[in-house]
Amino acid sequence: MSTGVLLPPGAPFAPDQIAALNGVFGNSTGEQRAWLSGFLAGVVAASGGGARLAAPPAPPKARVPLTILFGTESGNSEALAQRARRAAAKLGFAVKLADMADTTPARMAAVPNLMLIVATWGEGDPPQRAVDFHEALLAAGAPRFEKTRFAVLSLGDRAYVQFCEIGRQMDERLAALGGARIVDRVDCDLDFETAAASWIDSTLDRIAKESTETVMAVEEAVTADFGAAETWTRANPFAGEIGEHARLTGSRSISDTRHLEISLEGSGIAYEPGDALGIVPRNDPELVDAVLKAAGLAGEASLRDALRDRFDITTLTAKQAADHAALAGTTAPAADWVVGRQVIDLLEAAPHKFSPQQLTTLLRPLPPRYYSIASSRKSVGEEAHLLVAGVRYEAHGRARAGVASIDMNERRKSGDKLDVFLRPNPHFRLPADPSRPIVMIGPGTGVAPFRGFLQEREATGAKGKNWLVFGHRNFMHDFLYQLEWQDWIKEGLLTRLDVAFSRDQPEKRYVQHALWDARDELTGWVKDGAALYVCGDMAAMAKDVHEMLTNILSKEQLDQLRRDGRYLRDVY
Repeated sequence: MSTGVLLPPGAPFAPDQIAALNGVFGNSTGEQRAWLSGFLAGVVAASGGGARLAAPPAPPKARVPLTILFGTESGNSEALAQRARRAAAKLGFAVKLADMADTTPARMAAVPNLMLIVATWGEGDPPQRAVDFHEALLAAGAPRFEKTRFAVLSLGDRAYVQFCEIGRQMDERLAALGGARIVDRVDCDLDFETAAASWIDSTLDRIAKESTETVMAVEEAVTADFGAAETWTRANPFAGEIGEHARLTGSRSISDTRHLEISLEGSGIAYEPGDALGIVPRNDPELVDAVLKAAGLAGEASLRDALRDRFDITTLTAKQAADHAALAGTTAPAADWVVGRQVIDLLEAAPHKFSPQQLTTLLRPLPPRYYSIASSRKSVGEEAHLLVAGVRYEAHGRARAGVASIDMNERRKSGDKLDVFLRPNPHFRLPADPSRPIVMIGPGTGVAPFRGFLQEREATGAKGKNWLVFGHRNFMHDFLYQLEWQDWIKEGLLTRLDVAFSRDQPEKRYVQHALWDARDELTGWVKDGAALYVCGDMAAMAKDVHEMLTNILSKEQLDQLRRDGRYLRDVY
């Protein structure tokens, strides 16, 4: 039975504490009060019979500091850096992540442990977002790194002569500036996952063992798990059904460009305008048969499936030519012989009967292809639209074809499944401020992400002005999404449309010429805060557009726009 026991107003407690205790004591039983009295007496006895201040907690042990720095163009370096950060955090490192676009060599020279992951872009160039950092690191006045231990993971593509050049330069420069290598640099080809995972694990292990600070223990070993952060990856793609599959270019166009709508229903893939869809393609069955015949392996059914689905039988590198010569007992061709040639050319030039294992060892894994998404989820729902130009050409007397583009355009039909996954592109996004003007420069299929931009701005009611500069060969045959642009102009969503059709007049006219003709208006838009976007071919168009923008705005202004996130490129 409870009794109304209450604390007196003069008890040594604050008023709110007295009220709380009264709520407990006022409804307590005699047995409960007796138990509590004995408990409190025991506490007092254990503390020596009198009040005593609690001992201050021991200061936390210092954890091993680690900075993971990345330089990325397509997103692979950033994804690896994120995975390395997760692995380091689970192991107990005090880890920080940094983008080369947001830091300087001087800041990095102050960190004790530096893990650097950087890609090489094109023919030995740094990623766009790493240009300033790269230049500052190689400059004569670069800071010393004598207090820094570092490790470099370099990404590249052996199809290019300057394979992993930027990683090599940074690795050698950090050592020249007094830095101490933690582990040797590893150069990764397109199939980087396994090598990168091993490098991350070994680097973290070495740093932990050689540091005086603490790495907090974990219950189980942690490895760099590639694919843990994403539901769908190139190793585990989503099978999306192809809905609409329509040719956009006219029958007289030399370009076969298709609009494909891929269902993502049930995938959970939540893309944003500017992102790309990774495509896991299949090789041309006829080319597969030709490769098997040239390797003396015709009729190998299981090997045929592997070559169709898993191995790259088009790209040829100097290393493959050297490896082939070693297997076949011949002399490797000159390094420039591989340019423009494919695996079939090598096998036919120096015939040799291979075992299935020898042939697959010679080949690289079939890499995915990435296509800018041409839609906004706010407009199309659980779909992703793609704009695909079929690639066909002739080189060294042989007809050639693009792997993914011809697979999608000619061998896949509506109702077929296509293996896909998302590749986010966080550095090619619409402005956070919906009132900011944008200028979109996208010839050919480079216009794809800008269709998604305009769908997004329409769906969200964004008030910013929108200017599109589009180019192709012929107005009559190659004006991609023409009716949509014209409808958006009528509605006022598309503020301005400039076009350049290169073959509609005697002199060739490209998008950079349209920019020059509109240079005064372009300068005005930039002064009003416009962001500039460029998407398309890296080898020619992107360089020509960059040079023209430099002529119109000056190199200094264009560099500042890039640093401010107002000059963004998605080039390939």
